[in-house]
Amino acid sequence: MSDDPDPCAVNSLVETPGCSPVAGRVVWDPVHSLWNGSMLLATLVLGPLTISPGALAVFALTTGAGLLLGHSVGFHRLLIHGSFRCPLWLEHGLVWVGTAVGMSGPFWMIRTHDLRDWAQRQSDCHDYLAHRRSMPVDAIWQMHARLELDHPPAFDLGRVGRDRFYRFLERTWMLQQLPIAVGLYLLGGWGFVVWGVCARITASVTGHWFVGHLAHRRGPQSWRVEGAGVQAHDVPWAAIPTMGEAWHNNHHAWPGSARIGLYPGQSDWGYGLIRLLERAGLARDVRTPGTMPPRPALRPVTGGNSDPTAPGGGRLRGWACRLRSAGR
Repeated sequence: MSDDPDPCAVNSLVETPGCSPVAGRVVWDPVHSLWNGSMLLATLVLGPLTISPGALAVFALTTGAGLLLGHSVGFHRLLIHGSFRCPLWLEHGLVWVGTAVGMSGPFWMIRTHDLRDWAQRQSDCHDYLAHRRSMPVDAIWQMHARLELDHPPAFDLGRVGRDRFYRFLERTWMLQQLPIAVGLYLLGGWGFVVWGVCARITASVTGHWFVGHLAHRRGPQSWRVEGAGVQAHDVPWAAIPTMGEAWHNNHHAWPGSARIGLYPGQSDWGYGLIRLLERAGLARDVRTPGTMPPRPALRPVTGGNSDPTAPGGGRLRGWACRLRSAGR
């Protein structure tokens, strides 16, 4: 997957003859629905009974660490987009943390992400893939259902799909909470378990959907991708909770970039961690927009951060000038 020469490619998806992201039906996903529902129910019922300063601290630390190390850096920037490279032992560790976030296994996360990524680049796609329905409907769809396309594409997970450790995580992703729960119970009893497992998973799953919904509906934009039926928006208030992932308009512009917060004031803790790993000799081949070729379909939004007259942006301003002068 990460060996794909195009840093903006949808790495795992293979377009088959006649495949289409438009026609399909939304059906109940019992595995993820029951999992997400049980975590939410446990949080609502047991959370108020077990709340304490220590439990809240555990919730904040485990949620933040999981989203930073696992979801943002391990799953999204490393495993899915291959925006940097690192030793296999470190990759395995980061992906384990991503699995422990509790959304699903690594293969499901890759396929779900890449299907949506590919679909949003087409001229049209199903409402499920575009977050086009109302917030209540979209919440039910994304956290309790799945889309079955009439003519789906194929997937090739490459090296990742052959990795025995990742295959193990895919089969046991829910069970990965057990050692965490045991450790938390020994540290602080059931309050630590409820807030460090159930509440953490609920917040991560719900927050992932909520920010994703907003990022495809409203908010500031610096770039547009010509020909794409779904354009992305930034969600500035969510920059820190998402570890930089909320600068989603930037991400649609340069999907393969390890850096997502591109402009002054755009917090990106995920990229900050990758930079620390790079300085420690544990990360290499770190991609940024400054090291990637311009995308012919990319258009700057007048008045956005991509505008050549806007402060900051560095080489990005030069790209905007070249794109405009070349008419591409």
